[in-house]
Amino acid sequence: MTYLAEKFSAFLPTTQPERAETLSWLFWQMGSAPFVGGGFGHFYTYAPEKFEYPINRFAMETKRQLDVLDQRLANNHYIAGEHYSIADMAIWPWYGALVKGWLYDADEFLSTHEYQHLNRWADEIYARPAVQRGRRVNRLHGDPAQQVRERHDASDLR
Repeated sequence: MTYLAEKFSAFLPTTQPERAETLSWLFWQMGSAPFVGGGFGHFYTYAPEKFEYPINRFAMETKRQLDVLDQRLANNHYIAGEHYSIADMAIWPWYGALVKGWLYDADEFLSTHEYQHLNRWADEIYARPAVQRGRRVNRLHGDPAQQVRERHDASDLR
């Protein structure tokens, strides 16, 4: 992501401290999301046997992360500040989709409706036309009109 952002001079500030803040949140996602997917998602949804302890342990960590994001978004329009960035692009597929109920069918279990600022942000990111197009690429379920099996050209998404 950093390579593309730098190559096209987009979605990554060139001045400090904005650049450092964006990269900090990008790396936060890399270190935090595995607890959501590999931890909570696995034990809550995919594990062949449901054990209360790991589900509760990873649910607690997931809710802590949701709270970190919610608090951040209480004072910032986007994750790294006032501009959409690669931090938002990296974080939304995990945490935005989670609070909207699109991951692990766990929105009620995690009480994701309680994260007001995170939900506002998730809705705004989802409304972006590029996000709408991106969610169609390689989609294998749902309405066939909303699926683009292989993307080779921008015209594939029209």
